Amino acid sequence: MDTQQVSAPSRAASPVRGDATPSSGVVHINSRHTSHFTVVGNHLAQHHELSLLAIGLATHIQSLPAGTKVGIKPLTERFPDSEARIAAALRELEVHGYLRRTRERLPNGRVVTRTCSYNQPGSTDAHLVPAPRRRPKPIHPAPVAAPAPALAPVVTPAPPTPETPAPAPTAVTPASPYVPAPTAPKPPHPPLPQPTEPLPQLLHAATALLTDLHRHTPHITLTEREIRHLAPAVATWFERGTTPAAVRQALTNDLPQPLRFPAKFLRHRLIALLPPPITPAYQPAPLQNCDRCDRAFRSPVPGNCHDCTADEPHLLSA
Repeated sequence: MDTQQVSAPSRAASPVRGDATPSSGVVHINSRHTSHFTVVGNHLAQHHELSLLAIGLATHIQSLPAGTKVGIKPLTERFPDSEARIAAALRELEVHGYLRRTRERLPNGRVVTRTCSYNQPGSTDAHLVPAPRRRPKPIHPAPVAAPAPALAPVVTPAPPTPETPAPAPTAVTPASPYVPAPTAPKPPHPPLPQPTEPLPQLLHAATALLTDLHRHTPHITLTEREIRHLAPAVATWFERGTTPAAVRQALTNDLPQPLRFPAKFLRHRLIALLPPPITPAYQPAPLQNCDRCDRAFRSPVPGNCHDCTADEPHLLSA
């Protein structure tokens, strides 16, 4: 009695129409287009030097009807890419012969940019030059035969009308290469504050505070090199009378989320929130003993007191 072979395949896999089914890679499922389609050559779709953005942009431009604006701003409004990327892709298409942009001056004086898209690099655009319009030749009536025996009059044909010469093509100015506007250089970063007298005890306290920051704020974790770089600035805060608790509060209060560069953030706050230096307190002039009456008085230099100085004119006159 025969048994059914359950391990054998029920039927062979059907091949793709026109070619055998590949074991790996892409499989094309093609449907025939009858309207609203654009023919693009493989020399563009599989170009080895153009970027993917340039290939897609060339395909989009070739699918547009004649007269559509394809400047950088209209394309930026249409696609999510930036103006810089679209401008770079247009320059790629110009270098490889798929696009040509020229600037022309209209009769009213306005300068416009003419864009020509080529589906095949190296083709000419002679069809853009208007062909000369020829004036139709005048139709002469056929001569009327005279009744016999009179002879038919001899009709002299009129001279042909001279043709109007074709207008000379407008001179096309080549488009100047795109040069991005120069950007102003960034100003240098302000230096970190340095203490007037780098006392060892201030630097030690600053190092301890920076090392202990991650215990209070886990988002701030500094390396040994970053702590050595920031410690003099923290010591400057201590030199100007700021307590460690106040420094810690100024550095860790209202942190941005997420905090990507803790060392740069602390450097900015140490510079921007630096307290002013302590102004020295007023010190009175030292005490001096009067040379005449031996009374104490305050003066930066020794000499006579105010009363003895006022009596000096009377003593001289006596």
